[in-house]
Amino acid sequence: MTASGKAMTGVRTFAADVLSGFLEITHSGFALLGLAVAFAAITLTARPDLRQAGEEQLRAWLHARHVEEIGFALEPAASERAVAINPKELPREQAAVAYWLSKKYRVAPEPLAALVTEAYDVGRRTKLDPTLILAIIAIESSFNPFAQSSVGAQGLMQVMTSVHTDKYEGFGGRLAAFDPVANLRVGVKVLQECIARAGSLEGGLRYYVGAANLPSDGGYAAKVLAEHFRLRQVAGRPVTVAKPEVPNKAPAAAETASTEPQTEEKVALLGNS
Repeated sequence: MTASGKAMTGVRTFAADVLSGFLEITHSGFALLGLAVAFAAITLTARPDLRQAGEEQLRAWLHARHVEEIGFALEPAASERAVAINPKELPREQAAVAYWLSKKYRVAPEPLAALVTEAYDVGRRTKLDPTLILAIIAIESSFNPFAQSSVGAQGLMQVMTSVHTDKYEGFGGRLAAFDPVANLRVGVKVLQECIARAGSLEGGLRYYVGAANLPSDGGYAAKVLAEHFRLRQVAGRPVTVAKPEVPNKAPAAAETASTEPQTEEKVALLGNS
């Protein structure tokens, strides 16, 4: 055999040895990996606490990486906290009311749908017309859950939070005044007390706005009743009373003069509710 032939044979032998060794190492590596995986599975099965700790660490690591990438923490449950419902899921009457209010007050229909649902539920339990509750919200805050008056009336139904703090205890405290559902429920409770004290709806509205002992409520009751009338029409409910007339507004200077004493009276009267 020539020298070149011997060299080629040596190269082939070397290559075959290298390949054989690589396959043996790979086979051994996979075998070791398989043993490691099997051992880990057995350990995790026997020690669920270790499995839970490992899962938590992995989730924490993935969460940290995601926060680092997008710049803020993810909150998958945020949509569950939102006070919102698809209006298409409501009964026809409630959906009609929600869409009408949404268009008139320029508020998204989804949160309005949730408020309409709550108003109907609370109205059924308290035997108050839900369209009356919604009419009061419309006049008081135009469906702004963060509204606040100059005398401290807060939220959708403009409840005097400092006066009715006890009514918010069941909702976690006075800051619940800015939770739409909590404010609606507390506002309805205050409204019930005002109607019971006055003995009539219109008189109760005068108490609610704090004008029971004043010559005029500034047209408040008439505005609420007019909006109530319109909402009953939208809802397709029978209208059993004549549409109330909203009195003509006085000049701006006179209106301001009559409004300030009224708001002060509201503090005093609702404080006795």
